[in-house]
Amino acid sequence: MFDQPYFPAARAAEGFWQSLTERLVVPLPIGEWFTAVVGYMQDHFEWFFELVSTVIGFVADELMTLFNWIPAPLVFLLLAAIALWRVGWQFTIFVLIALYVVLGMDLWPATMDTLGLVLAATVAALGIGLPLGVAMAKSNIMQAIIRPVLDFMQTLPAFVYLIPAVIFFGTGRVPGVIATVIFAMPPAVRLMNVGIRHVPAENVEAGRAFGCNGAQLLYKVELPLALPSIMAGINQTIMLALSMVVIASMIGAGGLGDPVLAGIQQLRLGTGFQGGLGVVILAIILDRLTQSFGTRRRGPGLWAGLGRVFGRRT
Repeated sequence: MFDQPYFPAARAAEGFWQSLTERLVVPLPIGEWFTAVVGYMQDHFEWFFELVSTVIGFVADELMTLFNWIPAPLVFLLLAAIALWRVGWQFTIFVLIALYVVLGMDLWPATMDTLGLVLAATVAALGIGLPLGVAMAKSNIMQAIIRPVLDFMQTLPAFVYLIPAVIFFGTGRVPGVIATVIFAMPPAVRLMNVGIRHVPAENVEAGRAFGCNGAQLLYKVELPLALPSIMAGINQTIMLALSMVVIASMIGAGGLGDPVLAGIQQLRLGTGFQGGLGVVILAIILDRLTQSFGTRRRGPGLWAGLGRVFGRRT
């Protein structure tokens, strides 16, 4: 009731701002521009996309074939040995139990497929990301150029990465791996840059005093001292790759994402839970093992751990 006298004024103000907006705002058909760029790339760079698809498809398929070819007991022994060497006997027991659970849920082939896809995407992401991180650390100009791109890559929703991957490479494992590479690469670039830039200046000066050139300084001084940061970046890359590979099952990447996707689409709660549990188990094992390589401290050996349990020193 009290607002009625102000209705004409409000409508006049609304009309004024709408007219002003129409005059000042310039239409930006960004979607049309993007479509035009994609069409141009498809017409003129088809050979490049076929080359990338062939290489990545070969690596991913060979890794998946290799992991499925290795007998499950041998995988048990290898991962248990690495866990005992790098982490400790407690985690070794967890690895054996967790792998037995995966085998009992009949998810072993899907788990090996996921492991192959994750490793293929991680190798590609690190092969591109680590040199970019070194370039950022050595040049402020490169850092100013690459940092906004990394910000864009990390803030873009994960599902959006599937769109250009499907446009350029269709559906299947290859676009899934490529989308995973783009999604998982930024941590490796950032932490390589941070690690090298935070190397103490006195160590760098000492290396130069002993006659190291640029390459020797990088490999003998900066990279060893930046190893914890680098390994943290590798760890985060693996974790992001694992999460993205599951999402990439929507475009036919396969692996543990298939039972999760089936559980969502068909409301098969048990199937979805089993697939999710397999992803969690694989993530924990990869996370703990990669973290252990970024630290100097190692867990106690099996006999030392048993000695502590039973109150004896070995």
